[in-house]
Amino acid sequence: MTLSPYAPIIGLFALAAAFSLFSVGAARFAGPRRYNKAKLEAYECGIEPSPQPVGGGRFPIKFYLTAMLFIVFDIEIIFLYPWAVSFDALPIFGFVEMVLFIVAVFVAYAYVWRRGGLDWD
Repeated sequence: MTLSPYAPIIGLFALAAAFSLFSVGAARFAGPRRYNKAKLEAYECGIEPSPQPVGGGRFPIKFYLTAMLFIVFDIEIIFLYPWAVSFDALPIFGFVEMVLFIVAVFVAYAYVWRRGGLDWD
């Protein structure tokens, strides 16, 4: 068993790792080191940051709901892409399974929409 078919992929990963390590190292050595209180504070889109408790503040539940919605639709795309690539090779069973999957995701989307999960207050 040879690894020659995987050589380009391994080379690409090695090149990406070398580039990332070089970039981080070069920034550490070449970057300016003039720290002050304003630079060390959290940046919140140009507005004054609100004070946080010592242990850290609590995030509203909307952040977690948005993250879960993103994961649901990201998983949908992960399943749809290979299906679309191999659509010609699949029999009618593959089509029916994907229709059922899309219906299930649509039901989840409609539920979140009706419950107000997409409204950002």
